[in-house]
Amino acid sequence: MHDVIVVGAGIVGLAHALAAARRGKRVLVIDRDARANGASIRNFGFVTVTGQERGRVWDLARRSAAIWRAIAGPAGIRIEQEGLLLVARRPEAAAVLDAFLATGMGEGCTRLTGTEAQALCPAIPSAAAALLSPHDLRVESRTAIPLLAQWLERAHGVTFRRGTAALRAETGVVHCSDGSYRAESIILCPGDDWATLCPEIHAQAGIVRCKLQMMRLAAPGWSLPAPVMSDLSLIRYLGYAALPEAAALRARLEREARQALDYGIHLIVVQSADGSLVVGDSHDYAPTPDPFSADAVDGEILRQYEAVLGPAPPVVERWTGTFASASGHSIVRAASEGVTLVVVTSGTGASTAFALAEDVVGGIFDSKGRASCIQD
Repeated sequence: MHDVIVVGAGIVGLAHALAAARRGKRVLVIDRDARANGASIRNFGFVTVTGQERGRVWDLARRSAAIWRAIAGPAGIRIEQEGLLLVARRPEAAAVLDAFLATGMGEGCTRLTGTEAQALCPAIPSAAAALLSPHDLRVESRTAIPLLAQWLERAHGVTFRRGTAALRAETGVVHCSDGSYRAESIILCPGDDWATLCPEIHAQAGIVRCKLQMMRLAAPGWSLPAPVMSDLSLIRYLGYAALPEAAALRARLEREARQALDYGIHLIVVQSADGSLVVGDSHDYAPTPDPFSADAVDGEILRQYEAVLGPAPPVVERWTGTFASASGHSIVRAASEGVTLVVVTSGTGASTAFALAEDVVGGIFDSKGRASCIQD
């Protein structure tokens, strides 16, 4: 008999397993796949703090980054990069950076001139200004997620049941493809599988899937000082985009980068231990997006890369991924007594899940009461 069953072994599920195990609970994690295969390994592994929405989401990201740093060593997870270099190519983008730095969220960040940005990263052909933040970090998600699961099993006694589909959950029991499993508390973290568990809640929340396209480029022969973003990110990440100064940048990008906006592209470039670069990404929303990678979208991503970092190395790998998407950061709902549904609906699972899980598990087990039904 376990104290807690977590359905889903992506980053959101693993974060809840950790939070429960730290409270001394006996935890079982159930997942339909034999190994990590979904959104949690198809992303940048970029734990983004800087630029997250002011308030609770920013706080979740800061707390989650601290947890990543604390567990990375014990779990054998390498932190590949630290910080963020946000390159402002247009004067309007530089104005957004200045406005951001004037807020409390800019604490600890440094404004660079274009010349200073080029000195830090000579691959940059030109820049109006840049922001250098120390708050963010990057792991290699393909290896970090399996290593995290192994560490939870080894160090915290978490049990994993893989290749098992959870079909239905009710108070005290999860009915699966190979039988039923019982626990006092059940936490459902199904990601973008909105048709199997709690479909009515997903429908009420308006959850759809977001398809993204990403690429790995060959090692360019130089090193990035930190993960890189640019102008398009300033009108997508709400920590910047909600500032009044972002309106002028948006207007200019609508004139000059219409195709990128239509594809939902905002450039992120990170670097792996072998020197290769992970580059993306695009955003296409539908209840069931098609599985195909469009060459036109990849071509526009590469054009945005070249505008920020010069000629692109050869593409060595391409892939698509999907994640659950709806308005707001996440949903946390009581599906029934003792059963809590948790879905991060903003594409920020790697960045915010650890702290979100602490809040959810605390709500379940603290004497103050059980987890509340909230929508962030």
